[in-house]
Amino acid sequence: MPRRIVDISMHLENDVVSDPRGFGPKIRYFDHKMSLGQMLPFFPGLKAEDLPDGEADYVTAGCGMGYAATMYLLERGVRLTGTDAWSWDAPFVHTAEKYRRTGDAKLIWEGHKAGREIGYCHLEKLHSLEALPGDGFMIACFPVKIRGASAGWTRAVAIFDDAILEASRRGQAGAGAG
Repeated sequence: MPRRIVDISMHLENDVVSDPRGFGPKIRYFDHKMSLGQMLPFFPGLKAEDLPDGEADYVTAGCGMGYAATMYLLERGVRLTGTDAWSWDAPFVHTAEKYRRTGDAKLIWEGHKAGREIGYCHLEKLHSLEALPGDGFMIACFPVKIRGASAGWTRAVAIFDDAILEASRRGQAGAGAG
C-alpha cells in the first residue's frame, strides 16, 4: 500500500506567533559577509568581490571533495552525498595554498558549487558511518526548517534489514580470509 509523508512541522524562526511572549526561539543569523573578516586572512590578496557570490567562513579541518570529484558522482546519478567531516570541500588551509599558487578564486567551495550544474544535497557531520553495510540501505533525511537559512541540520537515519547487515559483514570477513 503506497504511503505519503506530510511534513506537519513548522519552521524554526524568531517571533513564532504560537509561542508566548519571551518563550519563543531566538536565532542570531550570520551571513557569509558577516564572517568575511575571519576568512580573508587565509587568502592574502583576496577581496570579497573575488569570491563566488561574495561568500565565506570555513575552518581548517575536513576531508575535501573538489569540483571534479563531485561532478564524477553527480554525472553517475548520485544526488545525496555525505561525510563525517564538517565540510564537503577541502579545508581552507589547503584551498588557501592552491589559491596562493594559482590566484583562482573558483577553487573556493568548488565541491559545494558543483551543485549549480547538477543539483544534489549533501550532509555533513554524520556519525556511525562504520555501522552501515556496504550497500542495500536507504537514507531518510528530515531537515529542520529554518526560515531564511541556506543550510541547517537534519536528522539522518539509515534504514536496512538486519539480514542485509549480516550478509555485508560476512562478505567483508570472507573478503579478508582469502
